[in-house]
This record gives sequence, C-alpha cells and structure tokens, in this order.
Amino acid sequence: MAVNKEKIAIITTVANWELYNKTKHFFPTGIRVFAIDGTSAFYGVKSMTFFMKKLKKYDLDWLVMADEDVIFENPEKIFNLIEYLDKNNYTVAGVSEADRIGEQSKHPYVINTFFGILNLREIYKIYNEKEMLANQYAIDNEFPKQVEGFRRYEHPMTSLAESYYCFFLWLRRKGKKTKFLKITRPLENDLLTTAVHDHTNTVLLYHTWFARFYSLDTFHKKRIDKVIKKGKFNSENSKIILLKNHSHDIKFFFYKYFRRLRRFILE
Repeated sequence: MAVNKEKIAIITTVANWELYNKTKHFFPTGIRVFAIDGTSAFYGVKSMTFFMKKLKKYDLDWLVMADEDVIFENPEKIFNLIEYLDKNNYTVAGVSEADRIGEQSKHPYVINTFFGILNLREIYKIYNEKEMLANQYAIDNEFPKQVEGFRRYEHPMTSLAESYYCFFLWLRRKGKKTKFLKITRPLENDLLTTAVHDHTNTVLLYHTWFARFYSLDTFHKKRIDKVIKKGKFNSENSKIILLKNHSHDIKFFFYKYFRRLRRFILE
C-alpha cells in the first residue's frame, strides 16, 4: 500500500540558516516541512521532547529528521523506504552512531539524528516523556553484538555521548525495531561526506557534517557547496512551519545577558 504523504513530515533543528535555506529545496515533495531554531543551544533531547509535544496535534504517521547539511540526491525514494519500514514493522531507521566520523566508541544500537525516520503512529501509542528520559543509561552487552543488517561491532555498548540516546534506547527496550542503513564515503577528495543508502542500496542522500562551520570556514563551505550540486531541486517547495519555543528563547536571552554582565564585572 502506498504511503499517505499528508501523514508524513520532515523536521530540521537548524543550527545554520544560511545552509538550510539552500538544502531545504531538496526535500521530498508533497510533505509538510517543520523547522526548529537550534541556534540558541536548543538541540539533542531538548529538541526531540519539544517536537514530540508540538507535532502530536498534526496527526502524523511518519517523521523524517534531516539536518541542514543533508542533501537529498533521490528524495522521492524516501517514500519507498517508509513503505518498507511500515511493511516490516520498523519503528526507527537511520545510521548507527558507531558509524560516526572518526569516533568508534559510540553506541552502535542508537542512530545519529542527522537523518532518521520515526514511526510516530506507533511511538505515540507508548510515549511517556518521563519514562523515556529515564533510559539514559547503558549496560555493556545488553544487546547482541551483531547489529542487524550489515556489520559487527566489537567495542563496548556503554557510550552515553549524546543526550538523545535515551530516546532510542527506550524504544529498543520497549521491543521496537530499528533499520540500520548502510553508509559509504564515495566522493573523491572528500573523506568527510557520508552517503546514506536506502534498503535497496540506492544512495538516498549525502550528509556533509560540520554544518555549523558553513558560514565560518572557507574549506567546509567550498566542500559542502560541491555536494549541494548533487541535490535534486524541488520546485514545489513547501511552506516552512517554524515551531517556536518561547520559554527557551527567553531563558537563553537572560543566560547570555548575565554571562556578559559577569564578564564585565570580573574584568
């Protein structure tokens, strides 16, 4: 059965708006597009608990998470992937944290949120924020050494490197399945950019990493701009729905103000 695009959305917690305003044009067509302002240190599990509350009223079945340094080469393939996930009872899909660039100590059974797909229809049935947040713990050898799908990890499963690990560890402990997607680094003279493959081994998208440096560092800007050329432009660009967290913005404003005041007093 074909998926209902009206029940699918994509969300980005944006750390670099300059880059986002370029890459948002490569998103899959016909779905709702949400953004969260992540420039005021609002990311990780803070962002996830926030959008889980805000999105509930939109009656969504599936949510695609994609950072602004994700460039879709075959955006419409996302719908085939979601159909596959639905048919095979997967709740999550994404790239294992153990595939993170230059770091092999991350938890292999957790995905990195630069890109991921969540079955909100199933997650909302069991969602309890307090219970979920209580799962920020790891037990070595809690899960099988063989990560489903494509590779074997030998290192301990005790990393709690990111605040959002609790979300995915909670889902796994609830018996929910994750589809881990294959990655490659196929670009010549670019050992950073990751290609993410779908369930048929087709390149779905590229993740350049280092989005926060796009407006600050010439090397990364030139490198990312080359990858942007691989994106498939979507002329049906959806209107962006910005989810605002006013309480966090106010707290962050005063936090910056008192930091400046403290530095002034101490100087």
